[in-house]
Amino acid sequence: MKVLELNFLSEEGKTSKLTIDQPHEPVDPAQVKAAMEDIIASNVFLDSDGNPYFEAKSARLVERNVEEIDIDIE
Repeated sequence: MKVLELNFLSEEGKTSKLTIDQPHEPVDPAQVKAAMEDIIASNVFLDSDGNPYFEAKSARLVERNVEEIDIDIE
């Protein structure tokens, strides 16, 4: 499963992350940047200290693969 991770900074320099499951691909960097700017402008999201997101830090597409291993537990 792929997720889009959006990383933001607060004015205090603390990093916060929003993740979006199953993003539309291919991911358009210009749309991601515009969405991050809209998120910052909305002042809706806060870091764990209650500070609003202040600046876009980074974005990345992450894919995680999990393979179960049968260890024959009785």
